[in-house]
Amino acid sequence: MAQLSFTLNGLPTTVTYEEGMTLLEIVRDLCHVTTPKDGCAPQGYCGCCTLLIDGKPVPSCLRRPEQAAGKDVTTLDGLEDLERQILVDAFVREGAIQCGYCIPGIVTRAAALIRSGKRERRDIARGLSGHLCRCTGYARILDAIQSAAEAQDKKELESPRRPIILHDNTNTASSPGKANGHGVGQSADRFRGADHALGQKEYVADLSSENMLHGAVVLSEHARARVLSLDTSEALSQPGVERILTAADVPGQRHVGLILRDWPVFVAPGETTAMCGDILALVVADTRFHARQAAAKVRVDYEVLEPVIDATAALQAGAPAVHPNRPEANLLDVCRVQRGDVENALNDAAYVLEETFETQRIEHAFLEPEACLAVPQLDDLGRQRLKIFSQGQGVHDDQRQIAEILNLEPSLIDVELVTNGGAFGGKEDLSIQGQTALAAYLLGRPVKTVLSRDESILIHPKRHPITMNYTIGADENGHLLAVRARMVGDTGAYASVGMKVLERAAGHSCGPYRVPNVDVEARTAYTNNPPCGAMRGFGANQASFAIESLMDTLAERVGIDGYDIRERNLLSPGDPFATGQLMTESCGVQQTLEAVKDVYKANASRAGIACGIKNTGIGNGMDDSGRLLIRILSNESLEILTGYTEMGQGLFTVLRQVVAEETGLPIQDMTVKTASDSRVLCGMTTASRATALLCAAGQKAARQLAAALDESSLSELAGQEFLGEYVCDFTTKPGSETEGEAPKTHMTFSYATQVVILDDDGQIQRVVAAHDVGRAINPLLCAGQIEGSVHMGLGYALSEDLPTTNGRPDSTLLRDLGILKAKDTPEIDVILVEVPDEYGGYGAKGVGEIGLVPTAGAVAAALYKHDGRRRTRLPMADAHAAKASVPKTRRQP
Repeated sequence: MAQLSFTLNGLPTTVTYEEGMTLLEIVRDLCHVTTPKDGCAPQGYCGCCTLLIDGKPVPSCLRRPEQAAGKDVTTLDGLEDLERQILVDAFVREGAIQCGYCIPGIVTRAAALIRSGKRERRDIARGLSGHLCRCTGYARILDAIQSAAEAQDKKELESPRRPIILHDNTNTASSPGKANGHGVGQSADRFRGADHALGQKEYVADLSSENMLHGAVVLSEHARARVLSLDTSEALSQPGVERILTAADVPGQRHVGLILRDWPVFVAPGETTAMCGDILALVVADTRFHARQAAAKVRVDYEVLEPVIDATAALQAGAPAVHPNRPEANLLDVCRVQRGDVENALNDAAYVLEETFETQRIEHAFLEPEACLAVPQLDDLGRQRLKIFSQGQGVHDDQRQIAEILNLEPSLIDVELVTNGGAFGGKEDLSIQGQTALAAYLLGRPVKTVLSRDESILIHPKRHPITMNYTIGADENGHLLAVRARMVGDTGAYASVGMKVLERAAGHSCGPYRVPNVDVEARTAYTNNPPCGAMRGFGANQASFAIESLMDTLAERVGIDGYDIRERNLLSPGDPFATGQLMTESCGVQQTLEAVKDVYKANASRAGIACGIKNTGIGNGMDDSGRLLIRILSNESLEILTGYTEMGQGLFTVLRQVVAEETGLPIQDMTVKTASDSRVLCGMTTASRATALLCAAGQKAARQLAAALDESSLSELAGQEFLGEYVCDFTTKPGSETEGEAPKTHMTFSYATQVVILDDDGQIQRVVAAHDVGRAINPLLCAGQIEGSVHMGLGYALSEDLPTTNGRPDSTLLRDLGILKAKDTPEIDVILVEVPDEYGGYGAKGVGEIGLVPTAGAVAAALYKHDGRRRTRLPMADAHAAKASVPKTRRQP
């Protein structure tokens, strides 16, 4: 044990700590100041833990306690009140907050930048090199810091710097005034935005409970190895250890999964691991530090086996089976999309192009690592139940799977979603909720488990690498006649939702284009690589890169430009999508193309263009439903309850706007939360569907409340509840439709066209993104979502990758993922196009995923203009435009 004396936020402080602790652990765990967040400790790369030591911003996870001895340590809480308030107001007003996890660290850095006299945008961007933001694309963060700097000089905050561009906005009258400027179509401030900026919004890792214990996982060191023995004796003797849980402790179902139950909560001795990251044990101790120290003492004896690492080889006869009990060995699923006669169409085509495309594995890199808190409780009958604080993407799926693990009725598991720090699909599957719930259940005490960044990268699913062989045919004028594609996707160790990702890739194989003859087969393969599942775009990104690249090659063969080839082939109302679904009047892809015509034509010699389409809603015969409950509390405030997740997309903000729109009640009197109440059963927050479905459900519930308010005062309605429900039950799985009827594979779609413009040196100078969002419920948040997804799309195109060797990631360091920093991100201009949809609420369509669907194709086209090279593999790290710092060698974790 050792002592540290320093000044923390102006107060003399002395703490006793254990050797090996970092300054971040001392501030958070011993001093209970949680505004600095742990995003990657001890990597020191994300910037979430930034604080000031003698006024200098530093990542506290890299600082040893003695480095702070006798010094002045200031967290965001310790800034001067006026300085802090100006920064917070600027970040909220400029729309610089999405999930919010990185923001307290960035605000702290911003204070130091402004104090040092930084005012120029380029200097501020460089000053943020110690920070990552996975949500915003940085532009509005830079706006906020510049606005705050000016406000400190002028002592007032100006209007937002970045206007929202609405293209031909004839369909979107603003709220008529009933909602006091906070209704549908208004840029209302983000719900709890100030709390996010102040660091006062608690995430799961910030929560605590009386008598709480802490969990730490023990992970497999090998992708494929038989576990011969598990020796916990030394770990059990470590300070503070209460218990070590293994497979033998699970009273119920030991395998979980969203679709297939193939993922073990614990791998048992005698069984074979399927990935590096399989959980072998959970150590439970009095502190997180003790739990992690003890977990390192668990000894595992393995028989190491040759891993299955190539998806195509995995599907060959005789390949070792990743899951030996499966009837089709390593083939998880096959999806086929077929229409017309492709063979004859190709024979008749004037142009036939064939190419193979490869895309890479991508890490989500959400800034908040996975965490869970489980608290035992007793119900009215004296039965033990659990309260689970999760940051997953589906509280009802969490509830079901945890109940199965514990062999309890689902009603005894109450899951509350704590607004998470980013997800992008990577928090759909259970990570450590099941193990943490089991520990709390068996020990009868609250247990919290928080993953490290290295553990997070090893455990959760990634974006699928997909190999796609395409053949397309077109007539002499460039009109598409046929598309044939064969796809193989590496889903890694476990199914997750991999078969659905490849199903979506097959369904989007033709992009937003008319193709009368289609023959696509997508196969999903198990390997011992990291599991792959949902990630922003869900298969559409991969297919888009292929078809958009071929459209550019076709344009060159025909002798026209990228704009004209797309204009000739775009889907229109009444045309069939690849799956055969007929487009409706809400098909707005033509409008997005027209919105960028002038900027593309003016820069055609150095610009690339690509179009995109992405389903809104899961579709394919699966449940798409939204349910929302409005509860009137005794203090005349409203509690809005939903089953969908707030993960930075602004869902909770738009739900308050919907209720305000219909009732005229002030949004400041409304709170929103996600819970596993069966009345608001919604399913997983995925497929860009939450806003569309919940706006429709919220509209119904709010109109009931509005009608009640015509007869009674709000105080007289205290205790009453108003439930709204919207169910889409008319979609069909490809191939299951009635003969002679067009399929309806998805509720609806969103559309986009993006233009990427290079400078004379081949660097990306600007991206113009025109998106049909149906209706921008909150234009500021909507534009911010698109900016952030374009930023992610640029990384996908140019620099991001997660290579593996023998199934293990070559590195689990954030710095090795190739994520673009603020200084590397070009200008992004968003144009909101509004072609209202006939389904959902107010005509809204999804925007969370479509934002990066066309990006890689547009980048590839622009690079071809610069150097004449067609690129068929992602990332395009060979490109001069890849300004991200992509390391030549990667370090083992």
